[in-house]
Amino acid sequence: MDNWDDYRFILALDRFGTLRSAATHLGVNHSTVSRRLAVINSRYAGLIFEQAAGGYVSTPLGKKLVAAASGIEQINLTATRQQKASGHGLSGPITLSVPGVLARYILLGPLTKFCSEHPEIDLTIQSTYRFADLNRSEADIAVRGANNPPEHFVGRRLFAYGLSHYCNPDYLEGVAPKDRRWIAGPQEKGATSWIKHSPFPEAPIGLHIDDIEMRHQAAISGEGMILGACYMADPEPKLTRLPGSQVTPGQVLWVLTHPDLKDTPRIKALMQFITSVLKENRALIEGQHL
Repeated sequence: MDNWDDYRFILALDRFGTLRSAATHLGVNHSTVSRRLAVINSRYAGLIFEQAAGGYVSTPLGKKLVAAASGIEQINLTATRQQKASGHGLSGPITLSVPGVLARYILLGPLTKFCSEHPEIDLTIQSTYRFADLNRSEADIAVRGANNPPEHFVGRRLFAYGLSHYCNPDYLEGVAPKDRRWIAGPQEKGATSWIKHSPFPEAPIGLHIDDIEMRHQAAISGEGMILGACYMADPEPKLTRLPGSQVTPGQVLWVLTHPDLKDTPRIKALMQFITSVLKENRALIEGQHL
């Protein structure tokens, strides 16, 4: 490819399959991708993408260009990581990917302190539940609950967060057992495993909510019972564990980075800091502090 910027459009359309999805990924509008596709197609001796049901697919020629574009992308990504790794001392940018609830309930205050103690570090926090792709430099450090994280990432394996069953004390006292309802995620139907092993296995799901914090707030407001993370629910005075509820382990917490960044001083400093904060809050996170 003579125009090195073409590879971004080729890869985006190959990976996402539609002009609209590729445009969203690239941060441009639909018509920009359409025009760029027409220009790219005109540069070669045949079409590189052709329309199919619901979108676009690469032609044999297109597959060759996609492979070439992937190679260029890897070179760029490696160069970006090496540039980040070249920094000396406790200065420079760091992008941290962390689940929103873990940031809010455990890490936000300490991270603010870390930034005040290291003013030359420019920290950006990505609040997301998706595992950031460290290979693609979507983040420099990822804090995640995972039983089997990508093997080539490096970092610290800590401990599992605890889960238990909760509701507002007034809900427990004011709602008859036959009328009690669970609040669950959108994919949970019927008597899921955590309901079967709860103190009220016969209670049905009354409300599905996709957001973790909204489920938490709904339970606080007395809308039903939840399976909640202990570090979120135990400190909340308007929530109580259901009588007889046990703590069960969720996923294991990891603090991870890419091997190219593991020896970078600012990356090491933040990873060590986060690990220390999580260990200090271990009893709360595991649900064993009560």
